[in-house]
Amino acid sequence: MVGKIRVLMVDDEEQFRATTSKILSRKGYETTMAESGEEALKILKKSKHDVVVLDIKMPGMDGREALMEIKKISPDTKVIMLTGHGGKDSAKETLVLGAYDYLNKPCDINLLSLKINDAYMSGKEKKKAREKKAGDILIHLEDYTLIDMESNVKDAFEKLLETYGALRVSSRVMETGHRSLLVIDSNNEIVGVVSLTDMIEEIRPDYLKMSKPSTADSMQFSHMFWTGLFTSQVKILAQKKVKDIMSESPPSMDENTNLMEVADFMYSQNVRRVLVTSDEMVIGVVREQELFFEMANIIL
Repeated sequence: MVGKIRVLMVDDEEQFRATTSKILSRKGYETTMAESGEEALKILKKSKHDVVVLDIKMPGMDGREALMEIKKISPDTKVIMLTGHGGKDSAKETLVLGAYDYLNKPCDINLLSLKINDAYMSGKEKKKAREKKAGDILIHLEDYTLIDMESNVKDAFEKLLETYGALRVSSRVMETGHRSLLVIDSNNEIVGVVSLTDMIEEIRPDYLKMSKPSTADSMQFSHMFWTGLFTSQVKILAQKKVKDIMSESPPSMDENTNLMEVADFMYSQNVRRVLVTSDEMVIGVVREQELFFEMANIIL
């Protein structure tokens, strides 16, 4: 995050405003909500905002009209337009009117966050913006789910389910959940990771992992062989300790590492996530998803 960016979200859908406000605030933005173009103009006359996220289609003053008035009141404020299905042409027209960029709804909150950051930085940097580093796209450690290594795997399932249950989704914004947990020891040091892959691997009985004579193949794939096996193995898994099934701790990279270096490392080492450090202290995580959203931000 590049400082406390002040964002004004303008949309007539109440659920969208409430949902987005909570998510963006949690990501470190200072957010203000407006339900109409008219209300947005009143807010901007009283207080300056760095970025406005503006819905094109609203009752009363629509997004195009609001955009033109915003540029009169605050020419330096960057405006990102939100458009529904089939509204791409009208969104492109707003670029001529001074909009910084646009996104189609429903938009992923991570992509929206990247657009907000870019819009903010474009107003601060007159020369070509520097290429982003690992620290610019990470998920902060406090936003990632942690679990103690002595916990039962059942606890790990509950924590993972909580990340999905806590997802706030409206018709216009989406948030993705975590597919893994960082494992910590009694000193709160990261010692491993538990992923969905680890859980699936662990429910396979040891004898399925061993090489078998060819005569066993017909029995292995029979209906009787598999019946009840999944349920019984999952119940056994639930009672195991997290430390018994976790993978080793993800490798770490400095926050100033170039994203191309991060991408090359993750591909060549076949890892799906890396820890990001600052002065050798872990401050966050970069996953495949973060690289994907940054790629999408560049392309779209």
